[in-house]
Amino acid sequence: MDFDTYYAASYDRVRRAMTLTFHDHELAEEITQEAFFQTLRKWKKISLLAHPEGWTMVVALNKGRDLHRRRTRQEAKQSLLVLPSSNPSGEARVDARLRVAELLECLSDRQREALLLRYVTQLTISEIAKAMGCAEGTVKATLHAAIAKASLVAKDTTNVID
Repeated sequence: MDFDTYYAASYDRVRRAMTLTFHDHELAEEITQEAFFQTLRKWKKISLLAHPEGWTMVVALNKGRDLHRRRTRQEAKQSLLVLPSSNPSGEARVDARLRVAELLECLSDRQREALLLRYVTQLTISEIAKAMGCAEGTVKATLHAAIAKASLVAKDTTNVID
Protein backbone atom coordinates (compact mmCIF):
# COMPACT_ATOMS: atom_id res chain seq x y z
CA MET A 1 0.00 0.00 0.00
CA ASP A 2 1.28 3.47 -0.78
CA PHE A 3 1.20 6.32 1.74
CA ASP A 4 -1.60 8.27 0.00
CA THR A 5 -3.94 5.29 0.19
CA TYR A 6 -3.00 4.68 3.82
CA TYR A 7 -3.51 8.35 4.67
CA ALA A 8 -6.96 8.47 3.03
CA ALA A 9 -8.05 5.31 4.84
CA SER A 10 -6.63 6.08 8.28
CA TYR A 11 -6.57 9.84 8.87
CA ASP A 12 -10.17 10.20 10.01
CA ARG A 13 -9.97 7.29 12.47
CA VAL A 14 -6.79 8.60 14.08
CA ARG A 15 -8.17 12.15 14.31
CA ARG A 16 -11.44 10.95 15.87
CA ALA A 17 -9.54 8.82 18.39
CA MET A 18 -7.39 11.82 19.36
CA THR A 19 -10.48 14.03 19.69
CA LEU A 20 -12.08 11.49 22.02
CA THR A 21 -8.86 11.11 23.99
CA PHE A 22 -7.98 14.79 24.47
CA HIS A 23 -11.44 16.42 24.18
CA ASP A 24 -10.01 19.19 21.99
CA HIS A 25 -10.67 19.30 18.23
CA GLU A 26 -7.81 21.66 17.42
CA LEU A 27 -5.29 19.69 19.46
CA ALA A 28 -6.51 16.45 17.87
CA GLU A 29 -6.05 17.91 14.40
CA GLU A 30 -2.56 19.17 15.24
CA ILE A 31 -1.27 15.95 16.73
CA THR A 32 -2.85 13.84 14.00
CA GLN A 33 -1.13 15.88 11.33
CA GLU A 34 2.18 15.61 13.18
CA ALA A 35 1.75 11.85 13.58
CA PHE A 36 1.08 11.39 9.88
CA PHE A 37 4.07 13.56 9.05
CA GLN A 38 6.24 11.29 11.21
CA THR A 39 4.65 8.28 9.54
CA LEU A 40 5.44 9.68 6.08
CA ARG A 41 9.06 10.30 7.06
CA LYS A 42 9.45 6.63 8.06
CA TRP A 43 6.97 5.14 5.60
CA LYS A 44 9.41 2.59 4.14
CA LYS A 45 9.72 0.86 7.52
CA ILE A 46 6.21 1.53 8.79
CA SER A 47 4.54 0.21 5.64
CA LEU A 48 6.04 -3.18 6.47
CA LEU A 49 4.24 -3.35 9.83
CA ALA A 50 1.15 -5.50 10.19
CA HIS A 51 -0.81 -2.50 11.56
CA PRO A 52 0.81 0.80 10.55
CA GLU A 53 -2.22 2.69 11.89
CA GLY A 54 -1.34 1.48 15.39
CA TRP A 55 2.11 3.00 15.05
CA THR A 56 0.62 6.30 13.88
CA MET A 57 -1.89 6.19 16.74
CA VAL A 58 0.89 5.72 19.32
CA VAL A 59 2.86 8.62 17.82
CA ALA A 60 -0.24 10.84 18.01
CA LEU A 61 -0.92 9.83 21.62
CA ASN A 62 2.67 10.55 22.63
CA LYS A 63 2.58 13.93 20.87
CA GLY A 64 -0.70 14.77 22.62
CA ARG A 65 0.70 13.84 26.02
CA ASP A 66 3.81 15.93 25.38
CA LEU A 67 1.74 18.97 24.39
CA HIS A 68 -0.52 18.49 27.42
CA ARG A 69 2.50 18.34 29.75
CA ARG A 70 4.02 21.41 28.11
CA ARG A 71 0.77 23.37 28.50
CA THR A 72 0.46 22.32 32.14
CA ARG A 73 4.02 23.46 32.87
CA GLN A 74 3.43 26.72 31.01
CA GLU A 75 0.27 27.39 33.01
CA ALA A 76 2.17 26.72 36.24
CA LYS A 77 4.88 29.16 35.19
CA GLN A 78 2.29 31.76 34.17
CA SER A 79 0.78 31.64 37.64
CA LEU A 80 4.18 32.73 39.01
CA LEU A 81 4.50 35.71 36.71
CA VAL A 82 3.57 39.13 37.94
CA LEU A 83 2.51 40.99 34.84
CA PRO A 84 2.81 44.75 35.07
CA SER A 85 -0.20 46.86 34.19
CA SER A 86 0.15 49.41 31.41
CA ASN A 87 1.29 52.10 33.87
CA PRO A 88 1.79 50.59 37.31
CA SER A 89 1.95 52.89 40.25
CA GLY A 90 4.85 52.74 42.66
CA GLU A 91 2.59 50.95 45.12
CA ALA A 92 1.64 48.29 42.54
CA ARG A 93 5.32 47.65 41.74
CA VAL A 94 6.11 47.27 45.43
CA ASP A 95 3.14 44.89 45.86
CA ALA A 96 4.33 42.80 42.92
CA ARG A 97 7.86 42.58 44.29
CA LEU A 98 6.58 41.64 47.74
CA ARG A 99 4.41 38.95 46.19
CA VAL A 100 7.38 37.44 44.33
CA ALA A 101 9.46 37.61 47.52
CA GLU A 102 6.67 35.80 49.43
CA LEU A 103 6.52 33.08 46.80
CA LEU A 104 10.28 32.61 46.93
CA GLU A 105 10.21 32.48 50.74
CA CYS A 106 7.86 29.50 50.72
CA LEU A 107 10.49 27.43 48.86
CA SER A 108 13.39 25.49 50.29
CA ASP A 109 16.85 26.95 49.75
CA ARG A 110 17.59 24.36 47.06
CA GLN A 111 14.31 25.02 45.23
CA ARG A 112 14.82 28.78 45.39
CA GLU A 113 18.38 28.43 44.09
CA ALA A 114 17.31 26.24 41.17
CA LEU A 115 14.40 28.52 40.29
CA LEU A 116 16.51 31.66 40.34
CA LEU A 117 19.32 30.06 38.34
CA ARG A 118 16.83 28.93 35.71
CA TYR A 119 14.52 31.91 35.37
CA VAL A 120 16.57 34.88 36.52
CA THR A 121 20.05 33.99 35.27
CA GLN A 122 18.62 31.93 32.36
CA LEU A 123 21.00 28.98 32.83
CA THR A 124 20.30 25.70 31.06
CA ILE A 125 19.47 22.56 33.01
CA SER A 126 22.98 21.17 32.51
CA GLU A 127 24.55 24.47 33.65
CA ILE A 128 22.37 24.48 36.75
CA ALA A 129 23.33 20.86 37.48
CA LYS A 130 27.01 21.79 37.34
CA ALA A 131 26.48 24.89 39.48
CA MET A 132 24.49 22.97 42.10
CA GLY A 133 26.66 19.84 41.94
CA CYS A 134 23.88 17.43 41.15
CA ALA A 135 22.38 15.44 38.28
CA GLU A 136 20.23 17.04 35.57
CA GLY A 137 17.29 14.90 36.65
CA THR A 138 17.59 16.28 40.16
CA VAL A 139 17.51 19.83 38.78
CA LYS A 140 14.39 19.06 36.75
CA ALA A 141 12.66 17.49 39.74
CA THR A 142 13.66 20.40 41.98
CA LEU A 143 12.38 22.97 39.47
CA HIS A 144 9.13 21.06 39.05
CA ALA A 145 8.62 20.89 42.82
CA ALA A 146 9.47 24.59 43.23
CA ILE A 147 7.02 25.68 40.54
CA ALA A 148 4.28 23.42 41.88
CA LYS A 149 4.74 24.67 45.45
CA ALA A 150 4.90 28.34 44.46
CA SER A 151 1.86 27.89 42.24
CA LEU A 152 -0.12 26.40 45.13
CA VAL A 153 0.92 29.22 47.43
CA ALA A 154 0.02 31.81 44.78
CA LYS A 155 -3.44 30.26 44.31
CA ASP A 156 -4.02 30.08 48.08
CA THR A 157 -3.09 33.72 48.66
CA THR A 158 -5.13 35.05 45.72
CA ASN A 159 -8.28 33.29 46.98
CA VAL A 160 -8.14 34.93 50.42
CA ILE A 161 -10.88 37.50 50.94
CA ASP A 162 -9.79 40.57 52.87
